[in-house]
Amino acid sequence: QVQLVESGGGSVEAGGSLRLSCAASGRSGYAMGWFRQAPGKERERVASINWSGAVTYYADFVKGRFTISRDNAQNTLYLQMNSLKPEDTAVYYCAATTGHPDSEDFDYWGQGTQVTVSS
Repeated sequence: QVQLVESGGGSVEAGGSLRLSCAASGRSGYAMGWFRQAPGKERERVASINWSGAVTYYADFVKGRFTISRDNAQNTLYLQMNSLKPEDTAVYYCAATTGHPDSEDFDYWGQGTQVTVSS
């Protein structure tokens, strides 16, 4: 079992930056990821990372703008979001999986943090 708590969401103007954090507690050794869900839309995977942090995956719509990273000593996952666009507005969720990070099948989820980007 692992518990996940996100922080760092907020409101920002287009072109701005935010950094999301996800504090993990419980068992370790999981691949992790960030997902988002906008009102009326399906949840989508934004980025994911393997246990060591050496391998990352990004959705095309964030490549070059977002960076996923992790600090296993601090049990924390990060998502650095730059050049934000209004279409990035969504609730962002941290998730963990015992499986492969390049998948949609994650086992544990945080409660989510709201990101709002104004034009």
